[in-house]
Amino acid sequence: MHRATDRSSLRRDTVLFLVCVTLSVGALLTPTRWTLAFANTIRETAFLPLVLLQQRAEEGRTSRGRLREAMAQRDSAALAAQSVTGLRVENERLRLLLGLSTRQAGSFVPAEVLHQSMPTDGRTLLLSAGSRAGVSAYQPVVAPEGLVGVVSRVGPTSSIANSWAHPEFRVSAVTADGAVLGIVAPSASTDPSLNVLEFRGVAYRDTVPDGTLVLTSGLGGVYPRGIPIGQVKGVRREELGWERVYRLIPMVNPGIVSHVLLLTSPADTSAPAVLSDSLP
Repeated sequence: MHRATDRSSLRRDTVLFLVCVTLSVGALLTPTRWTLAFANTIRETAFLPLVLLQQRAEEGRTSRGRLREAMAQRDSAALAAQSVTGLRVENERLRLLLGLSTRQAGSFVPAEVLHQSMPTDGRTLLLSAGSRAGVSAYQPVVAPEGLVGVVSRVGPTSSIANSWAHPEFRVSAVTADGAVLGIVAPSASTDPSLNVLEFRGVAYRDTVPDGTLVLTSGLGGVYPRGIPIGQVKGVRREELGWERVYRLIPMVNPGIVSHVLLLTSPADTSAPAVLSDSLP
């Protein structure tokens, strides 16, 4: 029984082999147009499900590729959008600084503020211009909004400026109408929320209304007259009935300023014509 089964299987395999060989030879000898027609018929009938599966797989692969590309473009657009606001603000400040430079009558040196991650950042500023650019000590540092500070130390390619927040900062000042003179200095308070300027030395009989603009007076030969310093915001304190000290809100925040001008000839400059267009 086993031998007969083996022989019958062998015969079937032989017959199947011969049939395959015959079909192969026939396919080789058949004209091309017939083989193409036959292949198309098989593809549209028996192999149609496989063809559809292949199309679906290709569409899925293409869709995944497009999705990854779209996500990459979206992430790039989101990253670019995050910097748009900062760039817009910086460009606006640069345009204001350019306008200030065109109105500046004396000579000046433009510089970039190189902020440092230090507790004193905002009190002392590192500037990108030094003695090779014509910078020297005690030159005023201004921004489009007003006075930033004064140069204290100078190197060949960089310099250090003391901003108005520095404890040693002092400047002779006058109200915009020229009626009241005084000295502007940083507040001695240790409370960070009260880190503002003080308009000192105002006679007790003189009253300075809130919102009054205080400018540099030009006395002392360091700062030219007319650079905005700040606006009065109430009385800070009174000294023994003969002096009032007013609280002054600065025009410039040294912690966020990015570009400045260093006035190299302040003694010959009258700042009302220089900075009047920058006032709010």
